Amino acid sequence: MMPRILVIDDDAAIAELVAINLEMAGYEVTHAEDGIKGQALAIQLLPDLIVLDLMLPRVDGFTVCQRLRRDDRTSDIPVLMLTALSQTQDKVEGFNSGADDYLTKPFELEEMLARVRALLRRTDRIPQAAKHSEILNYGPLTLVPERFEAVWYVNTVKLTHLEFELLHCLLQRHGQTVSPSEILKEVWGYDPDDDIETIRVHIRHLRTKMEPDPRHPRYIKTVYGAGYCLELPSNEQVAEESKSSA
Repeated sequence: MMPRILVIDDDAAIAELVAINLEMAGYEVTHAEDGIKGQALAIQLLPDLIVLDLMLPRVDGFTVCQRLRRDDRTSDIPVLMLTALSQTQDKVEGFNSGADDYLTKPFELEEMLARVRALLRRTDRIPQAAKHSEILNYGPLTLVPERFEAVWYVNTVKLTHLEFELLHCLLQRHGQTVSPSEILKEVWGYDPDDDIETIRVHIRHLRTKMEPDPRHPRYIKTVYGAGYCLELPSNEQVAEESKSSA
């Protein structure tokens, strides 16, 4: 069965261009021209991926994405925001709304198709970590790929697909600094560019879920000018922490 993609965009020319190229690449495409219809079609069709414009009539794309993420039926559908809004703050707001990727207009069709392929490959309901016999546990952290969850000390933490893949990427290189370009290539699946705000937003989300004080991270550290490093206590250190707090 061909993957189904829902394009939500009120610009008829852009929507047609995107749809034609997606169909030529082997995808089944449905189009909605406003936010209300787009959300309704997402719930009705449960597509494999949504290409979402932001400046939509009736309901804007940020709000549509937030609503889709809050609905259990659509919360796991990957969303590629395709928009003329190119400021860093727009991109941050897009990711905070729940987008998986963000591409600004004008765009190269090959780049759009590469982003679509990467999103479908990464969110095919089989987490990348489950496809390899790799590290899934260190100290207080255990990753549960079947449910996109982490057991963090004694708490279960629900992660998005991107948060799971990002945490998995850092865990494989525990104690090492991982560069932004390496993260983008492994987690997002495409060649890196100069904008690392994509990573920063998701690092902040992970810190909010895992750090006692996200403003002063102990575990997910920024190595300025170099990347990010995951530093977790060993099992022995966790045992010592438990004894001292008992």
